[in-house]
Amino acid sequence: MRRNPAPPELEPVEAFCNTATLLHGEDELARPGTAGGWLRAYGYPEAVAPAELAALTRARETVRAFLVERTSPEALDALNRLIRSVAGAPAVQPDGTLALRPADDDGPAAQIVRTVLEALLRYGLTGRHATRLKACAAPECRWVFYDRAPSSNGLWCDMDVCGARHKMRAYRARGGAAARRDG
Repeated sequence: MRRNPAPPELEPVEAFCNTATLLHGEDELARPGTAGGWLRAYGYPEAVAPAELAALTRARETVRAFLVERTSPEALDALNRLIRSVAGAPAVQPDGTLALRPADDDGPAAQIVRTVLEALLRYGLTGRHATRLKACAAPECRWVFYDRAPSSNGLWCDMDVCGARHKMRAYRARGGAAARRDG
């Protein structure tokens, strides 16, 4: 996709969610080899068991669903369940920020998810970044992007791809309806 990456503080969330490119049927967490490359590139432990890869995939889709619809009770509930599954009570750091403590299960997948959730909770829910980290509005895409538009009203990961497809579908729908009326 062509958008500039998220600010460094939100990069863990964006990078994690974009391990799957739904539009092209690609998923870096689907196989140990591709997962190992991604994990290494982001400084995570490479040795992740297949069950942990499945847990990472579920966590990724939970975070992505939240970014699609932040006010959905289902998405909020799923995100809160995910947080409880990998983190205990938060701890206040010397700089005044909150850090998530490990939960009982502190395997590699839980550590990775906790890092992502900490970035989301610390920087993606309030303040200047609150509404800017989004998932593409195209259901077949859902690529996560940082909306840099002054009004923060971007819907598409890439206007030339997903935005153009949406506009073409809307155009065809209008044209089809007009043709049926005229015929």
